[in-house]
Amino acid sequence: MNQTANNPQDADDEENFGAPPIPPGSKNYMTPEGHLRMKAELLNLIDVERPEVVQVVSWAASNGDRSENGDYLYGKRRLRQIDSRIRFLTKRLDLAEVVDPSIHHGSDQIFFGATVRYETQSGEEHTVTILGIDELDPLNGKISWVSPVARALTKAREGDAVMLRTPGGLEELIVLEVRYPEPN
Repeated sequence: MNQTANNPQDADDEENFGAPPIPPGSKNYMTPEGHLRMKAELLNLIDVERPEVVQVVSWAASNGDRSENGDYLYGKRRLRQIDSRIRFLTKRLDLAEVVDPSIHHGSDQIFFGATVRYETQSGEEHTVTILGIDELDPLNGKISWVSPVARALTKAREGDAVMLRTPGGLEELIVLEVRYPEPN
């Protein structure tokens, strides 16, 4: 019998926290900014949040009966969540391949880190930035390099038409503009 499937505490270990899994055999590409944000979150969890929760749990445990002690029970649960997030971040950072998109500044070809403005067949314009799996924010136009749109656009140039396979069939996208951040 699989213990992990039956123990909700262990299930947290397999959680991806909303991030898609890294494709097998791929690196975890991310921008320098994304890497810094992730590392800062990890350090904050280790140096600030976890010690604070440990202190609360220790205090609550000293109050006696733990079975009905809300501070203790909530604290232990929060500690498991923090530890799970620490493991997740550590694994993702260990696999990180930091890529600075500014090396392509001035290029009109689409690679990781590009901000691309394109037009659909229906005339709708969209702007997306192709980033790492752990940096995606689709509501703000930040898509993962493994997304179908990013895969269709990658290596195309301004003015190119590319085909995107959608559930409704093939759709043509016209690349209108490609931008990269300026080098620091």
